[in-house]
Amino acid sequence: MQHTNTWLTRATHERLVRELAVLTGGPVPDEVAAEFEVPADEDRKERRIARIQELLSDAVVGETPPDDGVAEPGMVLTVRHGSEEGTETFLLGVRDGSDSEGITVYSPQSPLGRALIGARAGEERSYTTPRGQELTVTLEEAVPYEPA
Repeated sequence: MQHTNTWLTRATHERLVRELAVLTGGPVPDEVAAEFEVPADEDRKERRIARIQELLSDAVVGETPPDDGVAEPGMVLTVRHGSEEGTETFLLGVRDGSDSEGITVYSPQSPLGRALIGARAGEERSYTTPRGQELTVTLEEAVPYEPA
């Protein structure tokens, strides 16, 4: 599997930088320190630090992907699940545990995200859920994310 850079919104990147400073004991204002819960369990804390460092090490921050209609990180995707009439819209990017973006976020590494990478409008893709269920999804639209 090829490695792609991690696409982050500017708000998510800033939040992760602040959280890393808190977790590593850096000098932070009290209001920033109060924003994050530091795990009491040293192993959990070290795993979270490693995960944030991994995300930040190859992050592409807020760069708008080309408006070419192809599903990729940084795009807002509108999809139709199976034969359902309604659609679902979400950002393909990194979910950092906050809902500061005001939009649902799915990871490109999730089963749905992996299935949709490279899809164009009208393309149907199949994927398997973590519970083993085979589902189909049709990409209706892919547009670059624009923060509010």
